Amino acid sequence: MSEPIRILNLFTIMNRGGAETMVMNYYRAIDKSKIQFDFMVHRQERGAYDDEIEAMGGRIFRMCPIYPQNLFRYQQMLKEFFDNHPEYQILHSHMSELGYFAFKEAIKHGVPVRICHAHNTPVFSSETAIEKLKRIPRELLARQMRKLSTDYFTCSQIAGEWLFGKKNSKKLIFMRNAIDAQAFAYNETKALRVKADLDWTDKFIIGHVGRFCPQKNHNFLIDIFKVFHSKYPNSILALVGSGELQGKIQEKVKNMGLDKDVCFLGNRADMPNIYQVFDVFLFPSFYEGLPVSLIEAQASGLPCVISDTISDQTRLTSAYYPVSLKEKPEQWVAQLEKCMEMQHADTTAMIKEAGFDIYNNAKWLTNFYLNKLS
Repeated sequence: MSEPIRILNLFTIMNRGGAETMVMNYYRAIDKSKIQFDFMVHRQERGAYDDEIEAMGGRIFRMCPIYPQNLFRYQQMLKEFFDNHPEYQILHSHMSELGYFAFKEAIKHGVPVRICHAHNTPVFSSETAIEKLKRIPRELLARQMRKLSTDYFTCSQIAGEWLFGKKNSKKLIFMRNAIDAQAFAYNETKALRVKADLDWTDKFIIGHVGRFCPQKNHNFLIDIFKVFHSKYPNSILALVGSGELQGKIQEKVKNMGLDKDVCFLGNRADMPNIYQVFDVFLFPSFYEGLPVSLIEAQASGLPCVISDTISDQTRLTSAYYPVSLKEKPEQWVAQLEKCMEMQHADTTAMIKEAGFDIYNNAKWLTNFYLNKLS
C-alpha cells in the first residue's frame, strides 16, 4: 500500500481559533490512508491542538515568529527545512499574506502546489491613519502572494476578494468551514445536565465564542449585555475564548458591576456541550471571513443575533438576525428579546443540505489534493 500524501499546513500556532478548528475538523474526517496533515507553525510553545495532531500521525515543525527582526533567520530556516524535506509537494497556507516567505522558498525547491487560503476580511472601519499605514506592507505582500500561489482557496466571497482581488474572483475555490453537524445537534437531556454542572439552571444564557481581539468587538458586546441585564437580571453572558484583550474586558466587566454575571470560560475542548446551554448566540464582530463558531451555533439550533458586516453566506437557518453596528445597544437588546421565547431547533438536516457537514467536504478535499498531483 502506498504512503499517504503529506500536506504541509502553515499556521502561526495551532490554538483553538476559527481557521485552526476548521482544519482540525477536516483532519479528523479525512481518509488518512490517502492524505496526512503536517504543520509548520511559527511559535515555540505548544498549541492547544498539538497533542491531537501528533496522536493522528501529524508532524509539527517549529519556526521562529515572522517578525521584521527575524526575517533573515526565518529565511535561513525555510531554506534548511525545504532542503531536508523534499517529500512535500503541496503547501497549504492559512496565514494570508505571511505565507509569502515560505512560498517563495518552496518555489526555489520545486514545490508544484501552493495553496493560499483566505480566512478573514481585514477591513476595519475604525482604523486610525497610523494603523492604515502599517497595513500597507501587508497589502503589498498580499499582491505578491497572488503571484506565488497556484490555487486561491477561500471561506467566502468577500474574504477571497480581499486577499486575491476582485479581478480574480472567478479563480476562487470555496473550501467550506464545515463541521460535524451531528455532534452539535441539540439534546435537551445533555443541556440540562451541563447547565446544572455550571450552576446555570433557570438562567437565560447569552453565548459568545471568539478570541479576545479588536475584530470581535467585545467592548460593544459588553455594552449590549449591560442594557439587557438591567432588564433581565436573571441573565448571564458566557464568553468562550482567550486573547490579548481579555484582561481589559474583564476590567470593564468589573467596573460595570457585572463580574458575577459575565462568565469567562476560556478555551474549551467541549464546545458541542457548551452550545447546548446557550439560549441565544450574540456575535457583533466588526468583520469576519466565514466564522466557524457561527456555523456551530446554527448547528446547535440557536437563534443568532449578529452584525450585518458578516457575509450572508453564513445564513444556514431561519433564526439568523443581522443588526447594524451603527445601532445603539438598545436595538440589539430588542432583537435579543425577540429570541427569548425561541427553543433550540433541530437544524442538523439544514446544515447538511447547505453543504456544511464535514464528511462530504473531507472527501472533496481529498480528491482535490490527489487530482493536483495526478
